Amino acid sequence: MNDFVLPETRYALSGEVNIAYQTMGDGPIDIVLVPGMVSHVEFAHELAGYTAFLRRLSSFARVVTFDKRGQGLSDRISGAPSLEQRMDDVRAVMDDVGSQQAALLGFSEGSPMSALFAATYPERVSHLLLFGGFAKGFNTEEAILERVKLWGTGAMIKTLMPSQAASPRAVTQLAKYQRLSATPGALKAFLLLNSQIDVRSILPTVRTPTLVLHRRADAQVTVERGRDLAAQIPGARYIEYPDNADHAFFSGDTEALLGDIEEFVTGHPAGYSTELERILATVLFTDIVDSTRNAAAMGDQRWRRMLDSHDQLARQMVEKHRGILVKSTGDGILATFDGPGRAVRCALALGSASQQIGLPLRAGLHTGEIELRGRDIGGIAVHAAARIMAQSQSSEVLVSRVVTDLVAGAGLKFSERGSHELKGLPGRWDLFAATLQ
Repeated sequence: MNDFVLPETRYALSGEVNIAYQTMGDGPIDIVLVPGMVSHVEFAHELAGYTAFLRRLSSFARVVTFDKRGQGLSDRISGAPSLEQRMDDVRAVMDDVGSQQAALLGFSEGSPMSALFAATYPERVSHLLLFGGFAKGFNTEEAILERVKLWGTGAMIKTLMPSQAASPRAVTQLAKYQRLSATPGALKAFLLLNSQIDVRSILPTVRTPTLVLHRRADAQVTVERGRDLAAQIPGARYIEYPDNADHAFFSGDTEALLGDIEEFVTGHPAGYSTELERILATVLFTDIVDSTRNAAAMGDQRWRRMLDSHDQLARQMVEKHRGILVKSTGDGILATFDGPGRAVRCALALGSASQQIGLPLRAGLHTGEIELRGRDIGGIAVHAAARIMAQSQSSEVLVSRVVTDLVAGAGLKFSERGSHELKGLPGRWDLFAATLQ
C-alpha cells in the first residue's frame, strides 16, 4: 500500500512574480483548481475535508492547486491582481508542470476568471467546471468593510462552512487560514476589485464543455447567481445540490459533487472499473468506550470538544505510523497500514494518548486482503477487524493470529484471549491482546 505524503510546494515564475503551487496524483487528466477569495496551498490541508477532497480528485487526475499572486505562499504584491494577471499566473503554473491542456475547476471568485481563461485560451482548457460561482461582483462597500473588520477571527465560517460552525477547532483553523492567506489590507484590495468583476459579456463566447455546480442553500453566493452563470454559457450543464449551505467545495456532503466532476471530466461514472482493486493491508478499528453515556453526561458542546481532540490525536498517530485514515466512525476510526507492526504500535499509542484525555478506547486488528472502493474500503478483513474490536475490553488492543504471526521480532508481546466465534465469519478465531515488550 502506498503511504500518503502531503504534496511538496513548488514555484512557477509568472513575469517577475513567483506563484506557489502543489500537484497531487498522476492521472491522465490534469485538473487545475482555481481558488476563491483566499488560499494557502499548505495550510489548507489543515482544514477538515480539504485533503480528502483533493485525494478523491487525484484518484483519476493530476490535481494542481496554487495561490494567486498576493496571497498564501505566492509573492505578495501591492494592490490586487487583475483578471489578466491572474490568467497569466494560471498559464505559468500549467507551463511549469508541463500541462498543455487541463480541466479548470473554478471556485467562487475563481469562476469568472476561469470562464475568461477558457474563452481566451480554448486550446489550453479541456473542461470548464464552475462551483459556487458568479458572473458579476456583488459585494457592497459596507459589506466589504464588515468582512475586513472580521478578518482573521473565523467568523466567516457561518457562510463559508456553516456545517462546521459549531466546532471550535474548525473556527480556529479557519481564522488562522485567513490570517496566513492575506492581510486585512490585501483582503480589502481584493474585495474592492472583485466587486467590479463582470464577465457577462464574454460568457456567450465560451465554447469549452462546461459544468456549473451550485448548492441551493449556499450561504455566501446565492443559488440565483449560479443559475444565471450557467444560463449565459452556451451548452453549459447545470447541477444544483439541495440541503447543503456550505460554500466551500470541500465541506459538507461532497460525494455527489465529486462523482459529478469525475463523470464530466472522464466520461464515465464515478467509481467505474472493470474490477475492484485488491491489496493486502492491516485493518484497524477503534471505538470510544461508553461513548453514548459519556456524551449524555458531558453535554453536546463538551462532548464535541472531546471528539475533536480525539480525532486530532487519531490523525496524528495514524500519520506518524505511516497509515491511512480511511474515515471517522463518529466515536472511533477505521485505518489501514502496510505493516502490521506499525498498525499495532499505532493502536497502542492512540489508546494511551486517548486514555490521557479521558476517552478510553478499544481496538481490533486483522491483516488480510481488502477492496479499495474510492475513498472507502471493503472485504472480509474489514469485517474481521470490526468483529475483533467488538470482543475487546476497555483500553485493550486485540489482534487476530494472522497479525501475531507476521510481527515476530517487532518488540511486541501478545497474551491469549481465547478462541471466539465472530458474527458473520466462518470458523473460530484465536484472539490475542497486544502490549509493548
